[in-house]
Amino acid sequence: MNRTAQVSFVLFALLLALIASLHLGTFLLTALFGYLALQVFHRRASKTLSVALYLLTVVIVGAGLIYFAAIAYRTFPKIADAAIPAMAEFAEKNGIDLPFTDYASLKVSALEEAKQGVATVGRYARIASLQTVLLLAGLVVALSVFLNPSWTAARTVPAPATAYSQLTTELGHRFRNLYQSFARVMGAQIVIAAINTILTAAFLIISRYPYTPLLLGLVFLCGLLPIVGNLTSNTVIVGVGFTMSPRMGLIALIFLITIHKLEYFLNSKIIGTRIDSPMWLTLIGLVLGERLMGVPGMVLAPVILHYIKSEMSAYRSVSPVPPPAE
Repeated sequence: MNRTAQVSFVLFALLLALIASLHLGTFLLTALFGYLALQVFHRRASKTLSVALYLLTVVIVGAGLIYFAAIAYRTFPKIADAAIPAMAEFAEKNGIDLPFTDYASLKVSALEEAKQGVATVGRYARIASLQTVLLLAGLVVALSVFLNPSWTAARTVPAPATAYSQLTTELGHRFRNLYQSFARVMGAQIVIAAINTILTAAFLIISRYPYTPLLLGLVFLCGLLPIVGNLTSNTVIVGVGFTMSPRMGLIALIFLITIHKLEYFLNSKIIGTRIDSPMWLTLIGLVLGERLMGVPGMVLAPVILHYIKSEMSAYRSVSPVPPPAE
């Protein structure tokens, strides 16, 4: 390994550490997703058509999220009106104190909490705004790299003798290998998402849940959202369960908790097989990724593991010279 390659590894490692420390997992994940979509489109279409399909996909997904959010916004009060009395009755029978007994008192309680924690609400609002900006920035960066992958604005190739051109070439290899690891792992992650959706769909159909199409749409779309995706869909499903009966609400809660816990091991097994990594190592990566960057870190952890392995496998270790035989 030459000196320039060593410097590129150090810079790339520092960049990944900076992304983790600044909680920029959403930005990196969105950029990789966007570039993957562009590459998929580019396999069967021209570059111009690929960009058009990419922009159309972004618009459709964004519109779908807004549409389902609007439906959920209209449906939440109906679910709350039916679920809260059942939850209050269940809590009263079991000696659990709740700050609300109906939808109106829930709103009053929420307003009181908001008055007491304006700073907290503002902090969460800033976090949501930041995540939205990072998501949009990642989509733009993916498109920009697809249109001009060079390290110069004029798409000119620097002279190969300069240190800058050699370093950017090596950094390009690092980014390319990271993307290839992401593309490989994403196939396994899509399998995980499909299994989670299928299991949830089976539970909803067998339990004869109302709003099943809406809930399945939320499960699928929320599975694509960082940080609050699973929490949002699980809360809605449990709430709908309480509209049927307290017993169904508890069953739904137990089912979703079980699925959430099993996802760690399911991720480790399926993704570990795809990246040829042992289950224990993948599981450690998932836990560390979740602690560092939340849900985006959990998604990126197997990618980083595969990337490290692929990079290290490209270089032979230098064995020490054995001492001369006496």
